[in-house]
This record gives sequence, C-alpha cells and structure tokens, in this order.
Amino acid sequence: MKKIFLLLIPALLIGFTACRQNPLKIDVSGIDVSVKINRLDQDLFKVTPLNEDSMLPQLKKGYGNFFNLYNYRMIRLGNPDDIQYPDYLQKFLTDPMIQKAKAAVDSVYPDLSGLEGQLTEAFKHYKYYFPDMEVPKVYTCISGFNQSVVMAQGILGISLDNYLGAGNAFYKELALSDYRRKNMRPQMIAPDAMRGWAMSEYPGNLNGSKLIQHMIYQGKLMYFLDAMFPEMEDSLKIGYPAKKLEWCKKNEGAMWTYLVGHKLLFSTEHLEVLHYINPAPYTSSFTSESPGRTGVWLGWQIVRQYMRKNKGVSLEAFMKDTNYSEILNRSGYNPD
Repeated sequence: MKKIFLLLIPALLIGFTACRQNPLKIDVSGIDVSVKINRLDQDLFKVTPLNEDSMLPQLKKGYGNFFNLYNYRMIRLGNPDDIQYPDYLQKFLTDPMIQKAKAAVDSVYPDLSGLEGQLTEAFKHYKYYFPDMEVPKVYTCISGFNQSVVMAQGILGISLDNYLGAGNAFYKELALSDYRRKNMRPQMIAPDAMRGWAMSEYPGNLNGSKLIQHMIYQGKLMYFLDAMFPEMEDSLKIGYPAKKLEWCKKNEGAMWTYLVGHKLLFSTEHLEVLHYINPAPYTSSFTSESPGRTGVWLGWQIVRQYMRKNKGVSLEAFMKDTNYSEILNRSGYNPD
C-alpha cells in the first residue's frame, strides 16, 4: 500500500496543477511583432517654431496623422497648418509648467526600451487572438496633463507627463487627489495603453444603458488585459492597491447581493452607473475600505466565469458580442 500511496501523490499533484493552469499563458515567441515608440515628447521640443529654418514642416510630415491628433485633441492648439499655429506652439513650448513637465519626463523616461518590450509582448498576444487586426504605431508626448492615452486608426498615443510617479510634485501642485495620483506611475502605462486600444477597437456605445451592461463591458476590457498580460498581477491591471483587491475578493458575494437586493443592476440612472464604474477613492454604498470602480471589478469576475464555462468562445468573438444579458445568464455568476 505504501508504494501505491507514493505513486498517487505526484499524479494528484499533476492533476491539481493542470486544473489551475492559466489557459491565457500561450507561446507567442513565433509572432513577428516589434513595437518601436516614436518620441514626440523629445522631437517637438527640438523645434523652433518662429525661426525661418524651423524643422516644423519636417516634424509635421514625419508624425503625420498623430501630429494632427495631438494638436486637436490633446494640447488643443488647433490646425497645425493655420498661419498662427507657430505662435501658438511657441507659447506652449515655452510655458513654464510645460518646461517643468518636459524636464520631469526626460528625468523619468530617458529610455523607453522597457515599455517597448512590454508593448511588444502585449501586441504579440493581440496578433495571436486577432490575427487580422492592425498593430498601431505607438507615440509618446507631453499633453500638459490632459488625456493619458489617445487612440485613432492605427495610432496609439501616450502622455508621459501623466505617468511621472505618484509622489511627483506636479500632481500635488495640480491638487490631484491621492487615489488618482496612485495610478499616475510608470507601471500603469502598458495596461492603460492596451485597455485604451481595446476601447477604440470595441467601443461600448452604452449611453442610457443599464448598470449591468456597463459592468460587463468593463469586465470584457479587463479580460482583454488578462489575455494581453497573462503574467501581470490583477492589482496592476485594475489599478488597485493589494489591500483593496483583497477587500473585493472577501466581499464579492456581499457586493453582488447588495446590487441585486437594491435592484441596481438594471438601473439606467446615469449617476448610479458612474457611482460603480468611475474612479473614486471608495464606493460609498459599501464602506470606506472598498475601492472605487467596484462595478468594474464585479463585471470582470462575471466575464472570467463566462469564459471559464464557455471554453469554445474565442476572444475575438467574445469582444464582438454585445448580448450582455446572454453573457450574464451563461456565466451562471452568483457568488456566495
């Protein structure tokens, strides 16, 4: 009996390990993707807009559609071909706050090879799951603390001045709240960028929709991050401190019971939706120990359970699926 017992232990351990194996950990070494970041945050500040020999025309040509996107949506200087644009750009480049931001970005990001490696791995996973989709060109810039990530056709732009580190003096000068500053750090760039890309490729179009629909849509974006970053910690993907993530795990059933009991899942009240989806220091209908965006976290768990129970559904098909009621029903989600 002793010999049999000793032989069974490894077999049981192997079976147990196999059950817990992450199916999203795949081999992408053979996928030909290499992300090279184009640094407008450096190149723009080499320009002297008002000089006759200014390199501005070459810069506009080199950065193409992203240069227009940057000027219209991020720093809001308007049309780069406008006759007064060089004056506007000169004021932007010489603004004392922008100059300080530029110095801080240069200090924190002298080199982006680490980020290029992270995004290369993420987009290799992207091409694995979405072989017909385009990998965007990636740009970094200084936006004056405006949008962190912008997307357009074939373009992914990242504002480095929004990722200088939680303790950066600029963020205190701007009177940003603690909970926002905590995620304005280099480690959040890659998950924020890929989440933004998923939103651009699979927009929610959820105006006037029910809370549960918002929750599941947000859960889909989070599951997308699971697939793009199978080795990344959950706390980094969602931007929670470990303590807040642990709170969610311990109170998952209680949160769900509260939403069901108060008939909130099918609420279309805009403020109600924002309460559970938008960033906040905590969710006031729970406790001050809770994180904000608890609806996002719950939606993530719904989606994870759905994908566990429906193994034949590809990620590509799932991201296109907008039948949120069916996703909820087929997930069988009902935490204790």
